[in-house]
Amino acid sequence: MSDRESIEAEGFGVRPGERVTPLPGSFDASLYYLGRIRTPWTRREDCPKNPRESDALCRIEVDPRWQAALAGVESCTHLIVLYWMDKAPRDIVVQVPRHYGVPRGTFALRSPARPNPIALSVVKLVAIEGNLLTVVGLDCLDNTPLLDIKPYFGSTDAVPEAVVGWHRERS
Repeated sequence: MSDRESIEAEGFGVRPGERVTPLPGSFDASLYYLGRIRTPWTRREDCPKNPRESDALCRIEVDPRWQAALAGVESCTHLIVLYWMDKAPRDIVVQVPRHYGVPRGTFALRSPARPNPIALSVVKLVAIEGNLLTVVGLDCLDNTPLLDIKPYFGSTDAVPEAVVGWHRERS
């Protein structure tokens, strides 16, 4: 089964109006999965479309080898969590989101389907116990690979005047 066939079997097919592109023959970089994210969602259609759509308690399981890197995290109310959407297609360059129905370039969307399926959520830290973090504010499938955790600084990370023009025009 090809990558594209496998992805379509997971429910990530190409919609009418979407375009795909051939992927490069090799990778430019490598990374380490730092752990796994545990959520209640095992199917794409059950997963929230964005992190603010759910108040579900989720668990971030940091690999024990990285536990020392969590020192000080307990003092944070919110964290930035980066994760790898490993079930998403990587070859779609123009997408037609179901809830908009208008073709948009992948880089104009927050869709998990992208050349490097890296996702970002700002989560509320509820509890930390050893290498396990309980959080609210994720929108990924259960067992999603964890890429990184960073403290969220409201003073520098929030940009209240930011605008996505095509989204604003929808209203």
